[in-house]
Amino acid sequence: MTRSPLWLSRPSRFAALSRTRARLVLAALAILLLASLAVLGVPQPAADAPGASGDRQTDVALYEGIVAAVTHGQDYYRAAADALRAGSYPLRPFLTFRLPGLAVLQAALPPAVTLGLLYALAAATGFVWYRRLAEALPGAPARLLALFLLAAGMLAFVQPALVAFHEIWAGLLVALSLALRRPGQWVEAAAIALIAMLVRETAALYVVIMCGLAFAEGQRREAIGWAAALGVFAGVLAAHAVAVHGVTGVLDAASPGWAGMHGFGLFVRAMTLATGLQLLPAAAAALLVALALFGWTSWRDPLALRAVATFTAYALVISLFARLDTFYWGLLIAPAFLAGLAFVPDGLRDLGVRALDTRRVRVHRVER
Repeated sequence: MTRSPLWLSRPSRFAALSRTRARLVLAALAILLLASLAVLGVPQPAADAPGASGDRQTDVALYEGIVAAVTHGQDYYRAAADALRAGSYPLRPFLTFRLPGLAVLQAALPPAVTLGLLYALAAATGFVWYRRLAEALPGAPARLLALFLLAAGMLAFVQPALVAFHEIWAGLLVALSLALRRPGQWVEAAAIALIAMLVRETAALYVVIMCGLAFAEGQRREAIGWAAALGVFAGVLAAHAVAVHGVTGVLDAASPGWAGMHGFGLFVRAMTLATGLQLLPAAAAALLVALALFGWTSWRDPLALRAVATFTAYALVISLFARLDTFYWGLLIAPAFLAGLAFVPDGLRDLGVRALDTRRVRVHRVER
């Protein structure tokens, strides 16, 4: 017998599991919680690593300098190359240069207008996500919690000092795209995702996931749409590579590469520093990161499936490839990440009920 949901509008994904499967999921959750504590053993970035001194703030100063140079009429690629050299940043491969769109836009607009656009994007993202979550959480207490969790996940995204940081804009665009996509309604989501990729190329991973899921579900037109967005992005990226090649040479510093292999603990740190969890003790924040992931798996909805796939993919990429000083990759998925905690009560209750179910089905043979 399925019990009535606690907060969700319908039973969680785990409400119909067998006792054996429920116990396996609980065991997996226990492993996930323990794995999250690996963050306590992740070292801090070396003091002489690019961006390690102040991390995001140092990078923000770099981007602000590029915007200032473009504002005064300098070519973007020449300005970026000069700023990277002055800051002892690597210039090779071409991916060490950000795509020019955001810097050119900021150079063309007054700072107040740019900040207003950021706030408008953050407000639109929060509003759309709240509406989607409200569909699954009919009660006022659950909706208030969801609103609080959204605010906690978006703390970094409304800081004026970070307006030049590419991950801030791309993370909001990815979150907005994800919330706007519904079965049969994907055009706006794909268009916004394309903009996200043109701001920060790491957003392409999200688009690959959306394309793959659409294909797996037999949504051919949608899959083609996401693939078309990837095609446009690939063309722009190729032109970007050519432009970077024109302002760099073999004597320029090369990137140390992206093979950090710091494990799940670095992903936990990334999500902690990208959200309001940074205000909590490290161990408590780590456990909440794990529970947020679990919560998203509890919600039985196409949006939750895509959210879980996206968060898991970025967790894998950060765990394997991010360096200690590139933890900010977590900003790409931070805005809605903590909202998964709102689904935890129903998921845990349903798992506990199913795991402790001792009922047996008895078959009696009646001979006539």
